[in-house]
Amino acid sequence: MTFKKAITAAAAVSFAFAAVNADEIKGRGASFPGPVYQAWTSEYYNATKHQVNYTPTGSGDGISSVSKRMVDFGGSDSPLKSEILKKSKLYMFPTVIGSITLSYNIDGVKDGELKLSRTAIAAIFSGKASFWDDEVIAKDNKDLKLPHEPITVAVRADESGTTYNFTYFLNKIDPSFKVSKQPAWKAAKLVAGKSNSGVAANIQQIKNSIGYIEYSYKIKLGLPAAQIENKEGKFVVPTVESFQDAAKYATWTPENDFYAVIGDPAGETSYPIVAATFILLPQEKAETNKNAAAFFDWAFANGDKAAQELGYVPLPSSTKDQIRTYWESKKIK
Repeated sequence: MTFKKAITAAAAVSFAFAAVNADEIKGRGASFPGPVYQAWTSEYYNATKHQVNYTPTGSGDGISSVSKRMVDFGGSDSPLKSEILKKSKLYMFPTVIGSITLSYNIDGVKDGELKLSRTAIAAIFSGKASFWDDEVIAKDNKDLKLPHEPITVAVRADESGTTYNFTYFLNKIDPSFKVSKQPAWKAAKLVAGKSNSGVAANIQQIKNSIGYIEYSYKIKLGLPAAQIENKEGKFVVPTVESFQDAAKYATWTPENDFYAVIGDPAGETSYPIVAATFILLPQEKAETNKNAAAFFDWAFANGDKAAQELGYVPLPSSTKDQIRTYWESKKIK
C-alpha cells in the first residue's frame, strides 16, 4: 500500500469511527440520580447502540459545566429559576423523583428503628445535640439503647443539589438554616465527602455517624436509615410507597421550565425529604439537544422499572407528556 493510499484508508476508518459516534452525548452533574442514569444509559445503549455518558460530579459542577458549554447537558437537583435559565441560555426539565435519607451507623440500632423528630434533626445538624443520648433524640427512642458517644455528622464537601434539597427541608423546620448547595455547617464533629457515594462511604466506615444521602445509595450499601417526622407529625419510614405519596404533591408548569421544589410535602403518609432532579440543555445546541431528548424520551417510555427498582419514583405520565410538549415548543425534538 502506498503512503497516499494508507492515508486515505486511515481517513476512511477515522470517518467511519466518527460516524458511529456522531450521536454520542456527554453529561455531568448531580450525583443524586447517578444510579438511575447509569442504568438508563446502559439499557439505552443495549437497545439502540447510541452512547450516552454521564458523570455524577455534583449539581454545582453540572450547572457550571453546561453553562460553560463543556458538556452536552448538565444534571442538577437544584432547579434554576426562569431568569437564571434565560441569562445562561438554558432549557430545563425534570427526569425522576428521589428521596434523601438520614442514614446512620450506631451499634445495635437496626434499619428503621431510630426515630428522628424535626426538632432532633435540627439539633443534630446545628450542633445543639452533640451526643446520641441527648434528650431531644432519646425522648422518641425510649426502646433503644443510644450510646453516650459524640455524633459525627457526615455532609457533602462539594456544591450539591442533595444538600440544597436537604437544607430546604431544614429551613422549613428552622428558618435559621439557610437553603444552600454548600452551607457552613455548625455541628461540632463533621466529616465531609464528595458526592452521595462519598458521604455514604463515610457513614459506613465511621461509628456513631449520621448523614444525608439519596435513597439508592442507602440501598446499595445496606445502610440503616431513620424514620423521619413529617409536617403532619407522623414518623415515616423511607420506602418507595412513602416517596410516591409525597411525589403526588409536586406541581409542574412548563411555562416556568418546570421549576419546583417538592421538599416537606403535605400528607400523613408522605416521606418529608423528597426532591426532583433536572436536566439542563444549552439553547443553541440543536443537534445534541435532539439526541439528549431522544435518550430521555426513551427513558420515560422504558426506564420506569429500573427507576423503581433503585428506589426512585418515575414521573407521572401527564408530566412526561408536558415535557414532550415543552421539547416541541423549544424545537428540541
